[in-house]
Amino acid sequence: MLKYGGALGAFGVVAPALAACSGGPDSTSDTGGGGGADSVTAVIGYGNDQSWDPTLTASAFSVASNHHIFEGLLDTDPITREPYAALATEPPADAGATTWSFTLRDGATFHDGKPVTADDVVFTFDRILDPETQTLTRGFFAGWLKEVKKTGDNTVDLVLAFPFPDGLSRLTLAKIMPKHILGKSGAFKDLDTGLPEVTIGSGPYRMTANQPLSNTSFEAYADYNGPRKANFKKMNWLSIVDAAPRVAKISGESAGAQIADNIPYANVKQLEQDGLTVEGGAGMNHMFLLFNTDRAPFDDVRVRQALHYAIDTDKMIEAGLKGYGKAASSFLDEANPTYRKAKTVYGYDPDKAKALLDEAGVSGLKVTLMASTVSWIADCIPTIKASWDAIGVETTLDPQETSALFTKLDQKANYQVVASASNPNQLGIDADLILRYNYTADNIWMGYSRWAGASEAKNLFRLMDAATREPDQEKKKQMTQEYLDVVAENAVIYPVVHTELVTAWDADEITGIQPQPYPGINLLKAKPA
Repeated sequence: MLKYGGALGAFGVVAPALAACSGGPDSTSDTGGGGGADSVTAVIGYGNDQSWDPTLTASAFSVASNHHIFEGLLDTDPITREPYAALATEPPADAGATTWSFTLRDGATFHDGKPVTADDVVFTFDRILDPETQTLTRGFFAGWLKEVKKTGDNTVDLVLAFPFPDGLSRLTLAKIMPKHILGKSGAFKDLDTGLPEVTIGSGPYRMTANQPLSNTSFEAYADYNGPRKANFKKMNWLSIVDAAPRVAKISGESAGAQIADNIPYANVKQLEQDGLTVEGGAGMNHMFLLFNTDRAPFDDVRVRQALHYAIDTDKMIEAGLKGYGKAASSFLDEANPTYRKAKTVYGYDPDKAKALLDEAGVSGLKVTLMASTVSWIADCIPTIKASWDAIGVETTLDPQETSALFTKLDQKANYQVVASASNPNQLGIDADLILRYNYTADNIWMGYSRWAGASEAKNLFRLMDAATREPDQEKKKQMTQEYLDVVAENAVIYPVVHTELVTAWDADEITGIQPQPYPGINLLKAKPA
């Protein structure tokens, strides 16, 4: 799972295997293209040492970069998430059909100059759908996509198991990869590490160098003929995980970058005073609690609920998030199109928390809370400790670097509770995708929680599958909201707060920036000022 690079991270910070990871030493190298009219230096608050395989990675750094290097048949706008034709000439005429036909863009080539063909498309989707390969993206396709067939040198058909219009936006996750390079033995291992010779797509930028825990550099691909051309000759993305050096790199007299993501809330006013534009994006970014349901008393839903009710979220938002957050009232954030307030909302209620523990017959509980060291998570967990201590649950905080934390989970550590960050919005905003990131029978998160075999879990999976297959969009939405209530009630992997992600940039040097409500940046619309 380490290759996934960020269950959380992708989504904000999650595991090494899953995390958009926020681990690693300070990285401030400026190698590979700095500021200037034809170049841009960006600071990314996540590690660039995770997988670069588009079918595997959830790393915030890699996923954001890959949108500049690779293309899907369709890609999605980073803000509206509406699909647009990328490698394909146009979307299918009927999104509700069970066969989608695509024609590849005439003259599209990979960065080594070789043409993109239907064979490359089939090669990519075969990898995604292959159960032996166990790609991260498989969980977002296998339920509705039966096969991809070559119908000509530059044409393919996607054959669906049932009508699934939501699948159009997911095609951006299927970045088309060159068969003539990655079809060779051992090539995917080189792609996994970000070796520039194999990290080759058909997008507007090509990777020129990758120094893990330091920086990744890119240059415009001169023969790109797609819809979103490169507006900079060179880009240099610095990986700076620690907050202080990241802020220093974009502010003050020594500023060496024009844009930075993952800005700490405490630094917003300072950066605005320095003349930078600073804007946040609210979305699915959240801190969650993950329980080991194989370990008593966390197999009892009343104990899980009690620990949620006990948290003083108002205090957490004020002290830890400086106001840049909201207490979770559903698994989804309030801006999601499918959002509805859950039947079970964990408002701060210490008396109810105590009553639930009494009802479960639990007293003298001692909890070790493992947590990732993402800066804002570190600022929030003292409130959890104070809240749990206040109801008689003796709490020990065990913060650790994200990759180390999730390595332990991958190795089946017998933990009690984990607090970390996640943001599936990096992959998409449809509720089915978001829930399947955490909740499917063979999902790595279900492996972490040891919950997949529970009767409540099996019922949830049935409800999810039924909603996925429902053709009527309004009925699908209602069915989804109903199973979200099941997720809320069981609280196995569940948000405590949803937060904003903040981006800062120098508007005198770079324009066209749209701050994302998920980790990373997208510079496909950006231009030199």
